[in-house]
Amino acid sequence: MSDSWQGPGARDPQGLSTGSGWGQQARPSEQGQQPDRAPRQGRQQPYPARDARQQPYQGHPQERHAYAHPPRQHVHPHPHPPEQAHQAEPRAESAERAEAPEAPEAEAAAPEVAAPEVDAETSGSRRQARRRARGKDGVRDGARDGARRRRRRRGGLLKVVAFCVVTAVGSLILLRGNELLDRLGTPTAPDKAAETPAPEPPDPGRVLQVIAHPDDDLYFMNPDLRYSISAGSPVTSVYLTSGEADGINAGSAKAATTKPDKPAYAEARQNGIRAAYAKMATGDRGSPWTRTVVPTKGGGHAEVDVLMAKPQVNLVWLQLREAGTVYETAPNSLHGLWDGKIPRLDSMLASGTPVKQPFSYSKDQVVQTLVGILEQYRPTTVRSQDPTPGRYPDTKRYTDHQDHFYGARFVQLATAAYAKDVTDRPHFAVQNYAGYINGSLPSALDPDEAKEKLDILGTYAWLDRQNHCNSPAGCGDLKISDQPGGNRWSDSINYARGTSTNWLTSDAQQGLWAFKVLDGQVAVWHRAGPAGRWKGPDLLPGTGMDPGVSTVTLADGRTAVFGTRTSFGAKPTDYRREVVHAVQKQPGAEQFTEWQSLGTPETADENWTSDISAPAVSVDGTGQLAAYVRDGAAGLRGRVQQPDGSWGPWEKYGGTDLHGSPATATDGAGRRMVFAATSKSVVGWTQPTPGAPLGQVTATGLPDTTLPLTADGREGGVRLWFRKPGSGNVRTALITGEGGLKVSQMTDLGGLQGFGSVTASGHLLAGRTAGGQLGSESGSGRPWERSPLLFVGAPSSTMTGKGLVSLAVVGLDARLYVTSSADVPNAHLAPWQPVGPRNAPPSLPSPVSPTSPASGPAPAAP
Repeated sequence: MSDSWQGPGARDPQGLSTGSGWGQQARPSEQGQQPDRAPRQGRQQPYPARDARQQPYQGHPQERHAYAHPPRQHVHPHPHPPEQAHQAEPRAESAERAEAPEAPEAEAAAPEVAAPEVDAETSGSRRQARRRARGKDGVRDGARDGARRRRRRRGGLLKVVAFCVVTAVGSLILLRGNELLDRLGTPTAPDKAAETPAPEPPDPGRVLQVIAHPDDDLYFMNPDLRYSISAGSPVTSVYLTSGEADGINAGSAKAATTKPDKPAYAEARQNGIRAAYAKMATGDRGSPWTRTVVPTKGGGHAEVDVLMAKPQVNLVWLQLREAGTVYETAPNSLHGLWDGKIPRLDSMLASGTPVKQPFSYSKDQVVQTLVGILEQYRPTTVRSQDPTPGRYPDTKRYTDHQDHFYGARFVQLATAAYAKDVTDRPHFAVQNYAGYINGSLPSALDPDEAKEKLDILGTYAWLDRQNHCNSPAGCGDLKISDQPGGNRWSDSINYARGTSTNWLTSDAQQGLWAFKVLDGQVAVWHRAGPAGRWKGPDLLPGTGMDPGVSTVTLADGRTAVFGTRTSFGAKPTDYRREVVHAVQKQPGAEQFTEWQSLGTPETADENWTSDISAPAVSVDGTGQLAAYVRDGAAGLRGRVQQPDGSWGPWEKYGGTDLHGSPATATDGAGRRMVFAATSKSVVGWTQPTPGAPLGQVTATGLPDTTLPLTADGREGGVRLWFRKPGSGNVRTALITGEGGLKVSQMTDLGGLQGFGSVTASGHLLAGRTAGGQLGSESGSGRPWERSPLLFVGAPSSTMTGKGLVSLAVVGLDARLYVTSSADVPNAHLAPWQPVGPRNAPPSLPSPVSPTSPASGPAPAAP
């Protein structure tokens, strides 16, 4: 952060921020604001203060949101730093006290149920005994004996009551962990119970999206984007390029007769994005924005747009030049800048932008610009495109636009620098999204979700041609108006990483362990035993970890954690992804070994852009450990651990057209099975006997399925769970391996639509529903239930002992949430328990968003 930035605490006598932007002092001539469709009333404050704890807006679309404040007049031109409203939030201690409303009642129960009743009854018995003692002697002795018997009965009753109270509190501790332990250790006087602060609503998290072109978010990150906006999460979208393409804003019928104008086409795409976001947030595409120039930490300027009715929605336009071609070499591009083909990449300013001075960035300045944006917004969830999409095996052409994945690599560098250099920040999780390859895969969205997504794209494409934005450049992207859904991209959404459902595991003492990647490191949460205190998140040493890890329990009871790690090196060609693992030093210990590398089956990034999947790991009946990945040629590769602890070479197991990550589990006979989805079906491999090599790839005959697969050993075989394309319904099938792979019990379990991974343990199924929340089914024939949690990646579940199943997610606030249920029919999930303090530093700035330019591929490509 440069010396000119004075930090979120620097304020002038009027209480206004004196910070100038993202690390540089702005020039007065360039600090103007440009409200979009709003009358100018002097200088307006672009980032109104807000209370981040407000519930999502439920009123009329055209009414002002509860976050919004009227625009101020004669305000200092510099925006407030992002997230300032979070300064009003209680510290972590108060947050922990407020997170479990049941706990104060449990505290008050013990003294009021047991102690008061004992005092009242025993004192009354003594008074009665004394009155009887004043009568005849014979009566006195009988009364004394009766009093003794009554006291014994009451004493026995009190013991039963006390036992019930202890049992109930113990059961609650099993479900609520630290929260009740803390409260039981700090008794509350009965007359103070009414003063207990009201519980805070869940933190919706702060989402920052970085995309290459305007519309990449609408094609590849929706409906996640819409879910976050609907939930009231602060959402900032950063556009790296202007998406100027060839400058022709026209459909195919008029393309030949339309004059190219790159700045105008860039503006039209901006107008379309503003309309789409306004519609998602308010229902009114014409809802006005405030547009401001902000200096960046990289030495240039960005445009920041704030939706006035919902100021937690920000757009940041960095306005760099796009490649102008999907696959071909284009030195003046993010790809060329990354590879050193050019020393600097120029800006491409949209017409109508308040940024007037051109600039250029070196590779490091692009990274620093993104770091400055991260510093300002302090997100808890960072979304970006897939940095390693791979190439088609036959043509060797990239499966995605070069701006998409090289832009994502710049995000990788920036998040790594931000995690390393900035300490006063919340933890953050990263989610990567697949791009063009979605058009070759089965549709992941149900018809209603796909229609909603297409409708938003239609707003961006400006289908009705009404000049609602009052701009001569146009109000949307007419290039895609002939086919707003793209190459079936409106039908799907797929995560490129983080789809594993076995990151939550239990140990022999019924303790729980959770492993997720935060800040580029593997975070560990641990609860010792069935009623111990939760600890974490603690970050294991070692950086560069990609989203998503898998765990496996070794034969000696230790837990092994597997994932992939990205390294950059001194030269662009040093970019590399490799499989790594760490192992518990002793069963149940909190210490793990250093990360050990298993390397990669790919020879060089230049060949396959390091496109390997996350590893799938399992232990067979002999205790043999193996790890499998999908390689860059869309086949299965694996390494097997030898008896002496060393690892064999990367073996080729065949298979073609594999997508996503493989899934593996062990059947009742100890045979390891591995499965992978293709664009048409599912294929599998199995060991003929435990300890033997995998057999040949075998077609299962299963119908096409969306990504990803989940596998679990049960019923003597391995059960698969997956989703029905174009529906979101959960399906399951049992695979047995005696005499080769055989499929049976194919069943449609229904569900609440949705997409992505399904986790299964015991009687419990859970996965993302339409709307983005977590849905669960807790027994055959029971209706699916929906929780309010929005989360990152995939849920995970595990059996805890023989009679309890535990379920966990990491929310958009990068915080672990855990629940549990008895593994019996008709069971219900316990209330969700957040683990640890709220994920926010002591002070957070107000809602500012860095801007990034929009960019689009060559004609008609997002």
